[in-house]
Amino acid sequence: MRHAKQEHWVLILLLLVTIAACSSPPNNNQISDQAALNTPAESETGTIAAGEFQLRYRIEGTGPTAIVIGSAIYLPRAFSENLRQHLRLVFMDHRGYAPSPGPMDASEFAPDKQLDDIGKARQELGLGRIIVMGHSIHSIMALEYAKRHPENVSHVVIIGSPVFNPASDQAMQAMALYWQEFASPERKAVMEENLKRLPNEELARLPPGQRFLRSYIRDAPRTWYDPRFDASALWEGVEANDDYMRVPGFRDIDLTQGLDAFDRPVFLAQGRYDFRVEPPSFWDPIRPKFRDLTVRIFEQSGHWPHYEEAALFDAELLGWMEERQ
Repeated sequence: MRHAKQEHWVLILLLLVTIAACSSPPNNNQISDQAALNTPAESETGTIAAGEFQLRYRIEGTGPTAIVIGSAIYLPRAFSENLRQHLRLVFMDHRGYAPSPGPMDASEFAPDKQLDDIGKARQELGLGRIIVMGHSIHSIMALEYAKRHPENVSHVVIIGSPVFNPASDQAMQAMALYWQEFASPERKAVMEENLKRLPNEELARLPPGQRFLRSYIRDAPRTWYDPRFDASALWEGVEANDDYMRVPGFRDIDLTQGLDAFDRPVFLAQGRYDFRVEPPSFWDPIRPKFRDLTVRIFEQSGHWPHYEEAALFDAELLGWMEERQ
């Protein structure tokens, strides 16, 4: 009888140990693996017809609705699971990232058509009033849509936005000087290593879409706080329509145009180690042109603060939105 009781208690102890092990928090490696690619199992996907293009979308999360412009493939990987607990994120292709319907005239990528695509997606998906969000050059797309259709927009979120046309002499000189004066010798050495492995001459021989993606990954020291970060997983499966993923028409838009009549609140996130656009100080003379512009500088981020400092980015963004409800 005593042996039977002992076996009974042993079984209970083993069961308790098993439950504790299953409920223990994940270790740091597990957290890192989960954060590497944010792709929740539950999502709504589909396409929006735009001329000859089929623009993919992916809807994830709950809360106020935000359209995030760019690629419906890589964008979901760049934002945290936590943000999805507070916002309903509609990740949407623009024409430069949509599956190619074949050779297209450059006019099919004109800003007016691409801004109309955002409006069409908003209407067909029944999204109502939206937050419009863009990263890098797509920030200009988001801001332009909001300026043209303020009645459809509650907030604007722009991340890693250029101030001037990134190909202009003014922007190129500013970025070169910032790199020269602010980048560490170690960061510059990593860039030199990457250039030796994939020199510009070899890069130029690639098709335009591949050229962009390969150069983006190669130029990690100019893009990320960690100069050796490998962004390949973020771009896996992404196809680009020639050079149009860069939305060239938007590069020539003066982002200050129309701000005198624009009153929507704007949240700007910039990384201190972002060498892909002008340094954060270039926003100083422009800030007074906005009626409501909040600037947040992320000290351990490059061009992707929403990915590199996700917890801080989420807290800053959600706190800002709470103040402007």
